[in-house]
This record gives sequence, C-alpha cells and structure tokens, in this order.
Amino acid sequence: MSSSVSELKERHAAAIETVNSLRERLKQKRQQLLDVDVAGYSRSQGRAPVSFGPTDLVCCRTLQGHAGKVYSLDWTSERNRIVSASQDGRLIVWNALTSQKTHAIKLPCAWVMTCAFSPTGQSVACGGLDSVCSIFNLNSPTDKDGNLPVSRMLSGHKGYVSCCQYVPDEDTHLITSSGDQTCVLWDITTGLRTSVFGGEFQSGHTADVLSVSISGSNSRMFVSGSCDSTARLWDTRVASRAVRTFHGHEGDVNTVKFFPDGNRFGTGSDDGTCRLFDIRTGHQLQVYYQQHGENEIPHVTSIAFSISGRLLFAGYSNGDCYVWDTLLAKVVLNLGSLQNSHEGRITCLGLSADGSALCTGSWDTNLKELITVMKLKVCQYISVDAQFDSLQNNAGVIQSKLARFGLLEGTGGCSESLGSERLVNLLLNLRFWLTSFCCFLLP
Repeated sequence: MSSSVSELKERHAAAIETVNSLRERLKQKRQQLLDVDVAGYSRSQGRAPVSFGPTDLVCCRTLQGHAGKVYSLDWTSERNRIVSASQDGRLIVWNALTSQKTHAIKLPCAWVMTCAFSPTGQSVACGGLDSVCSIFNLNSPTDKDGNLPVSRMLSGHKGYVSCCQYVPDEDTHLITSSGDQTCVLWDITTGLRTSVFGGEFQSGHTADVLSVSISGSNSRMFVSGSCDSTARLWDTRVASRAVRTFHGHEGDVNTVKFFPDGNRFGTGSDDGTCRLFDIRTGHQLQVYYQQHGENEIPHVTSIAFSISGRLLFAGYSNGDCYVWDTLLAKVVLNLGSLQNSHEGRITCLGLSADGSALCTGSWDTNLKELITVMKLKVCQYISVDAQFDSLQNNAGVIQSKLARFGLLEGTGGCSESLGSERLVNLLLNLRFWLTSFCCFLLP
C-alpha cells in the first residue's frame, strides 16, 4: 500500500514538472509571435496622444448616504440612475441627475460585494458572503417596516458571490461568479441554474472567481477573472470547457471588462497592471503599468473603457484613478490627484451608457460623479489581422500579425480644426463654464 502511494506521489510530481515545462514553452512561443505591442506600433505610426486635462472631467456631485465602505456600483442603460452596494448592508438607488435617493434597500445579508441593474432598470441584483444572489423588483410594494422584499433568491453557489451581471437585453438571465471557483448562468424566472462554468471541469478556474464581463456584441460570450492569475473566455452554449485561457498576470485578476467592439477585453490585477487581450488570437496586446517608488505596488480594483475604447479608466487601492490612453499606454490624467477626490481605496467605477459621465465608489463611503466637459475625437481602436497556421500535428496555432494593425483615423485629441483654433478654444471654454454653472445649481 505504501509503495503504491509513493509511486502515485512520484507520478504526480513528474506530471507537475511536465505541465510547468509545457507552460514555459507556451510562454516562449507567445513571446516569439508577439513582435510588437499596440503602443509600440502606434508610436511607430506617429499617432498623437489624447489631449486630456484636469478641466475636462469635472466632479459635479458627491453622492453621500452610505454609512460603510462602498464595494460596487452600476448604471442603468438610460444613464440617469445608479445603484450602489455598501458594507452598511444597503443598496441605494440614486438619481444621477439630482443626487436624490429613490430606494434604500436593506439587505438580508450585510456583507454585500456586488450589485447590478437589470437591462430595463426595473430590478437590481446583489450578492455577497451569504453565497446567494438576491433580486429586488423596484416596483414592488414595501413591507410594514418600509423595506423592499426580496423577489427572488438564487441559491446554489458554495462560496461567496463576488460579481453578478445581467445578460444584455434580458431581465430573465444573469451570470454570477463565486469563491467556489465557478460561474453560473441563472434563469431568474425559475430561480434555477441553467449552466455551471468550471468547478469539476479541468478547464475551469483553480481559485476564487472575482469578476465577470459579458460581451455587448455577443451575449453568449463572457470572460471571467480569478485568483489563479488567469482570465478565461466562456461560451454559454458550451459550459463543459473554457473557450480560451489568458495568462500574463502575476497576481489575482480582480476585474475584467469587454472592449466596446467585443473582440478584446481588459483586465486589472493585484500585480498593479491592466492588460488588453484579444479573444480571437489569445494574445496579450498591451500592458498598462505606472512605475511607483519603493512603496507597495497598488492593486487595480476596477476598470472601464470609454465608448470608443480610446480611454481606459482604472481604479487603484491607493485612491488613484488613472485615465489611460489605450493606444499609447500613457497615463493621460490621474483623477485621484484632483481636488475633491476620494480619500480612500477606489473599489468600483463605471461609465454611463452614453459615456458622458463616470462614477467612482470608495472606502470613504462616498460615490463621486464626474462629467466630461469636452468630447474627445477618438477612434474605435484596432482590428487585429490573424493568420491561422496548421502544424504537422494538426494543432491549430494562431499567429498574431501585430505589424498589420488597421488603426482608424481620428486618433488625435480634440484639437480638430473647426474654422479657426481661436473659435475652437472659445467654444470649449464656453461649454466648460456652462457645465460648471449647471453643476453649481444642481443639488
């Protein structure tokens, strides 16, 4: 018996060594195929950086009302409402235009970690350490204590619910991620699990899943980020295995977000970097990293892309919120350095549906809403030309031809000529003062 156990241990050790060797070979092969990144090619083409200054984003409102750390927020599709979740055990639904609270929902479990609006804005979902995703219909009557009752409880996870997101254009299905290493597609009407992604399947995550993002162009595809330092692409029609696994991070992947065109996605990690991946080639296209001193590297907690994809907003554990130029991998602005910025860790952020407003949430218990005063002229980013090569062993290998990026025009800032430079500056200044005046009048 002891000999068989020792033999199994030896075989296990040999298998681990083989896996590590194959992983290293794959890493080297990827590096050979990646002859250039997005920023390098953009610089070689003389692309102009985005012009973005402190006065282009104005903090017009501070949403105060939570008594604990804010952990999550989400916008409605019509732009005028925000839902936030806090350690105080409440969900608050805000009118983003007036800062008024329309709902203050007391939760069954105070340890909430995530929240989301349904596509129609009629209901909100949340989850946390109780391992349950709770659904609230905002149109339901309150009980005798003035609390909004739970309309549906989605039970089945064996670990905390870290993230939830409704399937686009559907109020009846949502996807959750969990500390039990799985993601689940739920049918809200029945309260049952439609599909489970990961878990006992070998291609699933091997540690807690922290974030999910559903593609806006193909709702059957979603990506997940995990404490195993990887992101994985899933097809809801094939739950048995991940479509692709993305390596590169050296720490927990805290947040994932699809790029506007649906062909790429961004990630943020404890290693202090944001990364851009292509779902078709599996390649890493760019790393966004700001050098720091000898202090501990701040973790990336949340990310969001602008409507065009030219800007990447990233929140950090030290209170910084960087605006990145995705083409040139340069920091355009640090919102954490502006006046009236957050005084604690940035935990969540999100853009309104039309891209005109950014909301951030923090451990300082507040949310801050920023509006864009100046509309940037930006491109819709890039398209990667991929070539499929067949090897003798019939294994398909995708070779990314990064030297053949098709960068669209309009990658400059907002200094496009509209008659005269003086007229442009006059109009921009006028818009700035009008916007500031409106923000002053609104509560």
